[in-house]
Amino acid sequence: MSSKPIYVTQPYLPPLKEFIPYLEQIWDNKILTNGGPMHQQLEDALCDYLGVEHIALFNNGTIALLTALQALRVTGEVITTPYSFVATAHSLLWNGIKPVFVDIDPQNLNLDPAKIEAAITPQTTAIMPVHCYGNPCDVKAIQRIADNYNLRVIYDSAHAFGVKDAGGSILRHGDLSVLSFHATKVFNTFEGGAIVCPDAKTKQRINNLKNFGIVDEVTVVAPGINGKMSEINAAFGLLQLQHIDRVMNRRREIDAIYREQLSTIKGIRLIEKTEQVVENNSYFPILIEPEYALSRDDLYNKFKESNIFARRYFYPLISEFPMYRGMQSARRNNLSVANDAAEKVLCLPIYPAMENSDVTRILDIIKEY
Repeated sequence: MSSKPIYVTQPYLPPLKEFIPYLEQIWDNKILTNGGPMHQQLEDALCDYLGVEHIALFNNGTIALLTALQALRVTGEVITTPYSFVATAHSLLWNGIKPVFVDIDPQNLNLDPAKIEAAITPQTTAIMPVHCYGNPCDVKAIQRIADNYNLRVIYDSAHAFGVKDAGGSILRHGDLSVLSFHATKVFNTFEGGAIVCPDAKTKQRINNLKNFGIVDEVTVVAPGINGKMSEINAAFGLLQLQHIDRVMNRRREIDAIYREQLSTIKGIRLIEKTEQVVENNSYFPILIEPEYALSRDDLYNKFKESNIFARRYFYPLISEFPMYRGMQSARRNNLSVANDAAEKVLCLPIYPAMENSDVTRILDIIKEY
């Protein structure tokens, strides 16, 4: 084994002493959950930072996805990507909705708009794309299709915190955008999530749904769930926001080093960036092509031997898991690009605490072959 381990990511943790005053406020007011003052402050602060009008906080991104589908009363079939974390499709199954998988764009690995229309049936009610690795989908093309067929669009924006296109926040697109604040994300609240809403009425419905459907002491208007974010998580989010620009800048620096050093290595393909004017560099994926001296899995294992833990995001595809593989849309010949990417992808470590020497260790192993 080499020196210290380097993981694919590591959560940013501000100095502990800076968190203590937030905890003291919580201890003083004795409010731990149910939309307390920290919760409200974080909603307001996130709206301001992200450039959106309405946001509803959640205890995690998966419950937020489940609730987004409930809020829009989505049923039937939903077109989505097989190239994502399983929560994307799981949220559909939990709501009794049939996922319909469509192949991805070979350049950016997002849902391919050119493949969507052929998958639409009379049962299709929505599209659930993913801004994979934080690179925006072709939101204009997806919205045109949705408008033509009267479909809802819910973006799984788990990777896309802080990302902007020329018009502003990428989170403003679609009917709803769902964020994850899990510990592995660019912005984390230990665990957490959020739904970006287009208007106050939708936000109120979402707020009801995440609190058991309760409106007041004697009124329950929907079969809701417990999706509330605690005051501890909200307080940590408020502290994180004070450091987020430094976090984003360091990720940008690491991304630039990787791109410069890897751009000329035969058999290492970098993922194309899409139309974004502010990026968050949440992941650094590479594709290991046949021209490289090692296979993807061989390189993956070489890293492990050196105490470097890259990850094969996303392998296997969602469509390969038992609860999905029997679906017609999950057939491998329907998802040739996604299957190819899943066999080649390797996400290299990227997180704010990485030293340039850590990046060099990783690059030296790649350049060795």
